[in-house]
Amino acid sequence: MLDYLRFSEVNVLCIGDVMLDCFVSGDVGRISPEGPVPVMRARSEEYFAGGAANVARNISSLGANCTLIGVVGNDSNGAKLHGLLDKVEGISAEFVLLEKRPTTIKTRFLGHGQQMLRVDFEDASTITAVEEDKVIASVASMIPAHDVVVLSDYAKGLLTERVVKAVIAACRSQGKPVIVDPKTSDLSRYAGSAVVTPNQKETQAVTGIWPETDQEAELAGELILSRFDIEAVLITRAEKGMTLVEQGHPPFHIRTEAKEVFDVVGAGDTVIATLAVGVGSHASRVDAARIANAAAGIVVGKKGTATVSAAELRSALSHDTSSGEVSPSDKLFEREYLQSLAEEWRADDLKIGFTNGCFDLLHVGHIRLLQFARENCDRLIVGVNADSSVKRLKGPSRPINTEKDRAELLGALAFVDAVVIFDEDTPLEVIQEVRPDVLIKGADYSIDKIVGADIVMADGGRVITFEIVPGKSTTATIARSKENTV
Repeated sequence: MLDYLRFSEVNVLCIGDVMLDCFVSGDVGRISPEGPVPVMRARSEEYFAGGAANVARNISSLGANCTLIGVVGNDSNGAKLHGLLDKVEGISAEFVLLEKRPTTIKTRFLGHGQQMLRVDFEDASTITAVEEDKVIASVASMIPAHDVVVLSDYAKGLLTERVVKAVIAACRSQGKPVIVDPKTSDLSRYAGSAVVTPNQKETQAVTGIWPETDQEAELAGELILSRFDIEAVLITRAEKGMTLVEQGHPPFHIRTEAKEVFDVVGAGDTVIATLAVGVGSHASRVDAARIANAAAGIVVGKKGTATVSAAELRSALSHDTSSGEVSPSDKLFEREYLQSLAEEWRADDLKIGFTNGCFDLLHVGHIRLLQFARENCDRLIVGVNADSSVKRLKGPSRPINTEKDRAELLGALAFVDAVVIFDEDTPLEVIQEVRPDVLIKGADYSIDKIVGADIVMADGGRVITFEIVPGKSTTATIARSKENTV
């Protein structure tokens, strides 16, 4: 499965239709006397970077880097969009200013959290040949410094047939994969791309098949690959999940877990952004599609033009059973990501538990401790001493198993939600970073001797102990093993 630590090394070039998303929220309490329409008393107005700019935001939120190329009008909305992106770490926006057309803005009116109306101000005519030249030249100069290229097509005039063909040709000549979110039934214009990501409606427009069942999705995908020079198609099927059809590979279906859908705005942007980061970090297309499916499941539960963090994604994947597998390594976190994950859990009012140890030879005593720990919290983080730390604590002959093996064994346990390796002799610094609500240790430690107990209790948390299982320890197991070999 994908190693998220490589996300920060991925550079994505995103070319597409950028726009400004505006959300006006308020209360509706009466019908207008001027006509049979509701009257909304506006309470707030929020602006977000939308369209291809939202793809860039999603790429950045995953920890990757994005260069964004688009066109905007020489107006206040264009300046506002640029200002929003300037505040986002990891995004470099290269906009071509157009004097004769406005920046696209979509304004959504929400009454009591429900969308009532959307108003679009835009000019979707194709850009001129001179403007095409500027875009093509800008893209050509940037391709070498990027791992993967995204075409985010909202049919607003930037991605003309000439621009698309020039970009794909330049990418193919340099071995850079191109991933396309299409907005046309003529997929021949995307010939040479690595992956296209049509939704159900777009798939039907291309093939005449509504991909309701797996068999229909497979047939539609195979028709697309047979008709067009495209390496793979990822059909997004709403609550049905996704279907990946690749040249030379059997179709792969990815189920989606049932979730409450709050807002589908921008879900397609999240899919293509996550897919691109996955492909850019050299994951297989199956793995990249799987993480894109998990990201989509997260973002539809959020309000408005939202994004997904690497911590959220990794947490979702570590609990995902839709593909029939859960990789233990998906639960192994670097400390910087662990902090973000803990913040996400805390924002969801989940109680975080923490315990730690060497866990050199996993035995029944460990299992019962961890089960007990998980029963007293909503999410359990397990700290594991690094090999260097174990040697200092236990002697030069230890550990028996490497830190990575010990961490993966713990990650394979269903009641463990996250595992972190620490180099220090004690987990004090990890506890200070995570600020758990519950700290759990074996009863062979008195509370005043438990590292970090003062921190947890000062935060209003609990410190609890578990009665150790007699005769069950790594030292005893090693001793018995030596006796049996004599």
